[in-house]
Amino acid sequence: MSFVKVIVVAPILLALGACAPSPFVNSKSELLTTDQRATAATNRSASMLGNRHVATRATEAHTFKPHGSSFGVASFYNDEGTLTANGETFNPNELTAAHRTLPFGTRLRVTNVANGRSVVVRVNDRGPFVAGRVVDVSLSAAEKLGMTDPGTAKVKLDIVH
Repeated sequence: MSFVKVIVVAPILLALGACAPSPFVNSKSELLTTDQRATAATNRSASMLGNRHVATRATEAHTFKPHGSSFGVASFYNDEGTLTANGETFNPNELTAAHRTLPFGTRLRVTNVANGRSVVVRVNDRGPFVAGRVVDVSLSAAEKLGMTDPGTAKVKLDIVH
């Protein structure tokens, strides 16, 4: 009788044990906050919506300080007709941008540090997917910033409230 109980109870206990969280933690996941993990998951799923399928590493996430500016390198893209991460059709004539972590719809002032030109763009895509870059802007935004010839520019980013 007790042998039958072991045969019945053992698989149940094994199944429940498989559902328990692992005591081992990946060294990379240890370094990420809950917000960074959520951002990474959002970026991975959002990037699958467009024609570009590239997973974003949460450790590369670009963050803003409250009431502060952020600096980095911007590039531009012109994938006319493709879907952006939020599901819109990309239009190079609109003032839009791709950012790794900012919520869709965020208004962002991008200022070209070299010439002082600035433009306000709306975040509607994820990216850039090139190391060292902080934002991708649409072609029309790049023209206003005067960065189409070099292709990239050092920029200052400010969230517009």
